[in-house]
Amino acid sequence: MIHRGGTRRLVASSVVVLLCAALMALYIADRAGADVTPCQAARAASAARSDTITGSGARTVVIGDSWSVGLGLDEPAGSWPAQLPGEVHVEGFSGSGFSETASRCGDVSFAARTPRATLGGADLVVVEGGLNDFDQPPASTTRGFERLLDALADHRVVVVGPADAPSRSAGARRVDALLERLAREHHVPYVSTLDLDLDYLDDDLHLTGEGHEDFGRVVAERVGEAAAGLTR
Repeated sequence: MIHRGGTRRLVASSVVVLLCAALMALYIADRAGADVTPCQAARAASAARSDTITGSGARTVVIGDSWSVGLGLDEPAGSWPAQLPGEVHVEGFSGSGFSETASRCGDVSFAARTPRATLGGADLVVVEGGLNDFDQPPASTTRGFERLLDALADHRVVVVGPADAPSRSAGARRVDALLERLAREHHVPYVSTLDLDLDYLDDDLHLTGEGHEDFGRVVAERVGEAAAGLTR
């Protein structure tokens, strides 16, 4: 469900997203003189999702991974952040995480992308991820988490941890435990999603449209509760 009359805006935005993504991919391929690389495709998808804004009201900024981007969906603009209240801006990048080395596309970690994500201000920042940190050393994830909080020092922040994706279940549980501890030590609200039974695509890693709706609905509820006591 798109909040506060955002449906019409979302439909129009979806068309723009698809056109922009296609044009950007063609442009990149033409410039490179070769097929688009996975990193180029990820950047194009990230830019396209960033241009799609849903809802109205207080400005909510989501910093996340491929789940925020909507990888695998026919309409990426319907990814789970569309369930959040307010005017929702998404700064997602497939394959990214808390760790600087989680992605093969350079440092596109959450902390590295925070300045751009919050350039227009934010009444609330929701950071979602952890599945791409499944194989990272705890020290690397910890450094990334602390870099992120430093970059968001003047913002209201809620961290949403990884769901129990079947292909990365063991890693998700390790990362969830680490993030929960770090959030507690740094006095940041943490939302665990390990308990959610979600619908996944055939890769057992990314969500179906129904999975996004379920994840977004529950996360919106839990983030609302977690953010209720936050002050700047």
